Amino acid sequence: MLPAKLRKGQLPTKICVTCGRPFEYRKKWRANWDDVKYCGEKCQRNRPAAGTTSSTPA
Repeated sequence: MLPAKLRKGQLPTKICVTCGRPFEYRKKWRANWDDVKYCGEKCQRNRPAAGTTSSTPA
């Protein structure tokens, strides 16, 4: 659970699933911070496809 008052230097961070870069907490994500996986809309649109393998048939 997040504290009631967050200051700029104390914001929690996560790593984006798509690009691998760290991103910080945003006020609009207050209600569902535990479910946030992507740093922005572009990474969410370009997320890796689930269930696909990178192996190619020989």
